[in-house]
Amino acid sequence: MTPTTKSSPTIQSPTTPASHPASTASTASIPSLSSEKMIVFEEVSKFYGEILGVNRVNLQIAPGITSLVGPNGSGKTTLMNLMTGLLKPTQGRIQVLGTSPDEPEAMFQKLGYCSQFDSFPRGATAREFIEFYLRVHGYTKYETAELTHQALERVSMLEAADRKVSAFSKGMRQRVRLAQSIAHNPSVLVLDEPLNGLDPMARAEIIRLFRQLADAGMYLVISSHILHEVDMMSDSVVLLHNGYVVAEGEVHGVRDEIEEHPIQILIRCDRPQILAARLFEHEFTVEARIHNDRQGLFVKTRRPDDFYLLLNKVITEQNLQIESVAPVDDDLNAVYQYLITSEGGQTR
Repeated sequence: MTPTTKSSPTIQSPTTPASHPASTASTASIPSLSSEKMIVFEEVSKFYGEILGVNRVNLQIAPGITSLVGPNGSGKTTLMNLMTGLLKPTQGRIQVLGTSPDEPEAMFQKLGYCSQFDSFPRGATAREFIEFYLRVHGYTKYETAELTHQALERVSMLEAADRKVSAFSKGMRQRVRLAQSIAHNPSVLVLDEPLNGLDPMARAEIIRLFRQLADAGMYLVISSHILHEVDMMSDSVVLLHNGYVVAEGEVHGVRDEIEEHPIQILIRCDRPQILAARLFEHEFTVEARIHNDRQGLFVKTRRPDDFYLLLNKVITEQNLQIESVAPVDDDLNAVYQYLITSEGGQTR
């Protein structure tokens, strides 16, 4: 799989583990990259006893931003933990730029990992947390100070660097974890739900940082359960469902596959009735429904890019007071069902 491929995405249909076809990557479009310059999964499966984590995954991930998308339990975190060496596959082979996850010291030089869970030493400041991490891995005191400063600056946390992490908001703690994962300047960055808890301004800053890192040649593997969120920043996307890769490829190709499936957006504002009336004047608004508390509006659209442009225009013209605008993609199962079944309910 490569961010530059223009071929149609690979679509798979989940069946039983015994009969499921192996998920395949579109390798024909990436002959210029050897396996030493790719993140490679070959027939990778992980079972927790009799419970499936992921099954028969074949992927080749090139430089840029690759997003793993799926609901809770779909296999995103399992795939990331396999990639970082936190889990060993039941079967199959994984290589990260030519290095096996079984080689932790070599992997540390290449890979940074930001989990979705907090795990900070009690009483530590943001600066101390990152410095401790770097010193454990052999950096000198001078190198550690320089790298820590650079990492905190990149995530806009210098002003809070000497405050205790325990007093931080969720979004600030998320940024400290991100700083820790990039402090040693890795080539590969694995980020589990990195935008959780961030306010809109911080989210935009972090997405901008991701793009800068990707444009500099880094490999970013990011998980999310919100499809539209990763659509805005990704080069490639891998859709996971119940441990299987159901679609993967260049992001616009996958988006085209689900073009007919409308996304739902929740807009919280002071006059949702006026907003609904204006949005209904345009064909790409499929449905608009007032929230039960009368302070919000659920909107479905098949053309999110056009919709957001229209929304900005309506907000300005009507002088609406907007509290929040967010995709409501909790029911990603509906997207997957659209991808893997025909109108008659048969798998493709």
